[in-house]
Amino acid sequence: MSPLLYYALPVLGSYVMLSIFFLRRPRLLHAPRAPAFCAQLAAHRGGSGEKLENTMEALENSMAQRADLLELDCQLTREGVVVVSHDQNLSRQSGVNRDVGSLDFEELPLYKEELEVYFSPGHFARGSDRRMVRLEDVFQRFPRTPVSVEVKGENDKLIHQIARLVKHFDRSEITIWASEKNSVMKKCKAANPAMPFSFTMSRAFRLFLLYYLGLLPFVPIPERFFLCFLPTIINRTYFPFSCPRLNRLAAVVSKWLIMRKSLVQHLEQRGVQVVFWCLNEESDFEVAYGLGATGVMTDYPTALRRYLDNRRGAAARLS
Repeated sequence: MSPLLYYALPVLGSYVMLSIFFLRRPRLLHAPRAPAFCAQLAAHRGGSGEKLENTMEALENSMAQRADLLELDCQLTREGVVVVSHDQNLSRQSGVNRDVGSLDFEELPLYKEELEVYFSPGHFARGSDRRMVRLEDVFQRFPRTPVSVEVKGENDKLIHQIARLVKHFDRSEITIWASEKNSVMKKCKAANPAMPFSFTMSRAFRLFLLYYLGLLPFVPIPERFFLCFLPTIINRTYFPFSCPRLNRLAAVVSKWLIMRKSLVQHLEQRGVQVVFWCLNEESDFEVAYGLGATGVMTDYPTALRRYLDNRRGAAARLS
């Protein structure tokens, strides 16, 4: 054996053992953070499978199912009103080829009478309420309900208006910043640093890299939420690519990369809530909770509530 290997192998072995030890016991290195709430049942777009997405009717329906978190997307109207809308362009939602930012709030068109559920292709939601709502209306109606606010674009005015509303309604601890982009998240945190925030896309890739290199137990994690898609939905209800072969490849690679129970448990012990989206079938609920996730984000809060109540009842009977 060469002298290099003679010294390197014991060092490498010791590093691996330490990494595994602290991966399983992160609280020896990091003080646990008490959550302000537990996001076991999260309603995607306010519960867009049962009522028209992001309407007050959808939100009321989700709250009737005891949702722990309302997931919303926000846009800014021409006069600076923050409205709850997934799309900037209104064509899909309302059949009107205008951007939200080109209209005043009172000019916004009604939603279509039915909308396809994005993560349940071929299924449509309907409702009697077809009006867009202001974020302010949501905060007034549900003052202590946790909300995740996703900001998709680099709109400084939108970010500062959201931050202003959150501070005005004194709900910084229960309102989550969410964005896929690091540049957007940086601005969000600067606008209201008291709000918890989720992983961006690049930060999630960094998380996986640290995990597989064995470095994750030794690195600080400022994020409080890991909102991640569940790989089992690819090629079933989620099609990230137009090419079927790419979707099959993405399903295999992401399943190997993401579905690691030891990673989920490590994050949970460090106070990072893991919420898998967007799951609309009981088999997927089972997989997510089997991995140890905090919660599930769904378009069908009634179905998830029924599953959770049945699961809790079964556990009670066994005990």
